[in-house]
Amino acid sequence: MTAPMSVLDLDDAASLEAADFEGGLRSAALGGAQVRATAAAVAEGALDRLTDLRPRSMVLVARSGRAARASALLVATLAGGAGLPLLHVDATPPWVGPLDVVIVSGDDAGDPALLESVDLAARRGAEVIVAVPDEGPMRAAGAGRAARVPPRVVVGDQNTLLRFLAVGIAVLGAVDPTRSGPRLPDLETLADALDAEALRDHPRNEVYHNPAKALASRIHDHRVVFAGDAPATTGLARHASEVLLRTGAVASAAELAAVVAAAPELTAGTAMPPGYDPLFHDEQLDGPRPQQGARIVVLSLTDDRAAVQRRMALLRDADLLTVETEDDTSPQQPQRPGRELERLTTLAVRIEMAAAYLNLLSGPNGRAMSEVTG
Repeated sequence: MTAPMSVLDLDDAASLEAADFEGGLRSAALGGAQVRATAAAVAEGALDRLTDLRPRSMVLVARSGRAARASALLVATLAGGAGLPLLHVDATPPWVGPLDVVIVSGDDAGDPALLESVDLAARRGAEVIVAVPDEGPMRAAGAGRAARVPPRVVVGDQNTLLRFLAVGIAVLGAVDPTRSGPRLPDLETLADALDAEALRDHPRNEVYHNPAKALASRIHDHRVVFAGDAPATTGLARHASEVLLRTGAVASAAELAAVVAAAPELTAGTAMPPGYDPLFHDEQLDGPRPQQGARIVVLSLTDDRAAVQRRMALLRDADLLTVETEDDTSPQQPQRPGRELERLTTLAVRIEMAAAYLNLLSGPNGRAMSEVTG
């Protein structure tokens, strides 16, 4: 019996697709489909009750998971220029009333706190949008008093961020078209951009031409620290660390300034001896295992990359993760609305695809694809 394969080859598309029997790559690639499904729900009239409504505030109720992360990202990206206050809270506050819009988001249709938030917002007369699966107890919550935008595309829990972002974008565009509208992407255009990123990250594209594979190969077998250079990218960094943790990787996130301050400790490590093989390491004979320094990945949406790279100067062997849109390569073409959110969501797809590849490299399928008897 020969030894099992030690790791998958990222350029072997057939082996990757065979190993991905749980559908992690497909799930990560469906960000555009989730956004397009939300656009379809809006076109079918899911948010018609918000037409000509000019509320005093928009309250994003999300307790945990990707719903909470999406709410935090919307506030970080849009609150400063919106024509109404955007608030992210864990539960419907008691002061909401007929002048407010409340979005209740989550993946668990049986969460008592979400049910209570829907009921309280509806009883207080607020306009309620429910972005929770329309099943179980949630189906009856706010019946006849709430608009519903349930998920239409089935993906893993770790890949629902873009659906919640799309719902928030749609609602904000409906209630604040004048101030927020110019900063919001068209959902169909955004879905196309996310599909384009998923195609770049397709298993059949080699590492050199595949941003997600390149990221996965860089962080594989490393402790990883994601750093954001602004509130929005710091929020995305936290999402990235949460997604990677689900693959078994050791990952964390922080603001860029904090990571720079901790750089000496983060990047310190023990040099790997020539020919070192962890399989044959014996701590009693060989001493402590060599420990590599953390791999640092800096997330940025800024056009001034040189400024970000100056801030990264003290980070040894750090990676800058950013994305270009079509507007960036065409100086004569006016920048379309929502470019910041398009970049942010494109990076989210890339990171989630990289996590799916990393899961294949690090999981049981990557460690042992098959055994051949001889």
